[in-house]
Amino acid sequence: MEILGDIWLYLVLGVLVVVGGGLGLLRGRSGRRAEGTPEERTQQRPDSDVDSDSGTATQAPPVGTGDAPTTTATVEPAPALERPEPVAGRMVRLRERLARSGGLGSTLLSLLSRGDLDESDWEEIEETLLLADLGSGPTDELMTALRTRVKVLGTTDPDQVRALLREELLALVDPGMDRRLAVSPVTGDDGRPHPATVLVVGVNGTGKTTTVGKLARVLVAEDKDVLLGAADTFRAAAAEQLGTWGERVGVGVVRADREGADPASVAFDAVKAGREAGVDTVLVDTAGRLQNKAGLMDELGKIRRVISRHAPVSEVLLVLDATTGQNGMRQAQVFSEAVDVTGIVLTKLDGTAKGGIVVAVQRELGVPVKFVGLGEGPDDLAPFDPAGFVDALLS
Repeated sequence: MEILGDIWLYLVLGVLVVVGGGLGLLRGRSGRRAEGTPEERTQQRPDSDVDSDSGTATQAPPVGTGDAPTTTATVEPAPALERPEPVAGRMVRLRERLARSGGLGSTLLSLLSRGDLDESDWEEIEETLLLADLGSGPTDELMTALRTRVKVLGTTDPDQVRALLREELLALVDPGMDRRLAVSPVTGDDGRPHPATVLVVGVNGTGKTTTVGKLARVLVAEDKDVLLGAADTFRAAAAEQLGTWGERVGVGVVRADREGADPASVAFDAVKAGREAGVDTVLVDTAGRLQNKAGLMDELGKIRRVISRHAPVSEVLLVLDATTGQNGMRQAQVFSEAVDVTGIVLTKLDGTAKGGIVVAVQRELGVPVKFVGLGEGPDDLAPFDPAGFVDALLS
């Protein structure tokens, strides 16, 4: 019996050894299968990045494990930039609008075509010219020329009268003035290239910031690289408005980091950024101000002086509301004294009989009207064309 007991003990021990060895073998094979060779590991992980020099692999971040949800990033397409309307031909719209308004030209043509004009007729012509904001000096000149030529011509033929009136009005508008806008890079006193800097000024309510945005579109349409400076730091909406104009055509804006910041500093930063970026033109918007506030006008002069330390100021454009008449003339005088205005932008010129303001403001300041506002659309700003304007008055 003792022998049989020993035999059973040996059998149990043998079975345990065999079973234990088998389990160890299985574990070893499983471990080797998980590790594999370096080549096998690389093939098993297609998301790995392999160092071509060392042959080692670095595991890419896992996309997802188990039941954990995975997320897919959606890239929003960038908004398509607008392509501004070509500048050529914009004055055609002004002609159409002035024709519908029944303004200065149609009234003069009607009066001059009556024939046998008496003194009351000439007084009516003079009143029409004054109401159109032509100004007393230009009105006297035009009246003298018309009286003489109508008497010599001795006709009431509408076509001949129109040709006569066109010639005299065009002489008053003065097509010989240089209306080009200086928007090409210039060489500074330091011999380095600088962007052309255009300072835009005006009183509140003339559409100054909107004009800056529209002018940027004009320059983009002419393939200029433009940067905007939001130096109207007293009105937070001005910088936001300017930013919206810029985004639509891919133009950057330099603005203050807080409301009420020094506008001269913002203008300086804009010009500096424009030079570093190599743009063609920097347009600087300024706060609207009243012409009878000496402190505000002095600040405008400071902005120009600070800009000039970094780059020459190529243009100072004064934005005027064409419907303000003689009040606009007073504005023009004061602004010109403060910052040496080089050009006028007349807004709200469409649909009004106040076209004489073009002549009056040019005579007063000795600087040309360079742009006119044709309406409220984003591309309703056009370079001023004297012949096109006179034809619009007479159409």
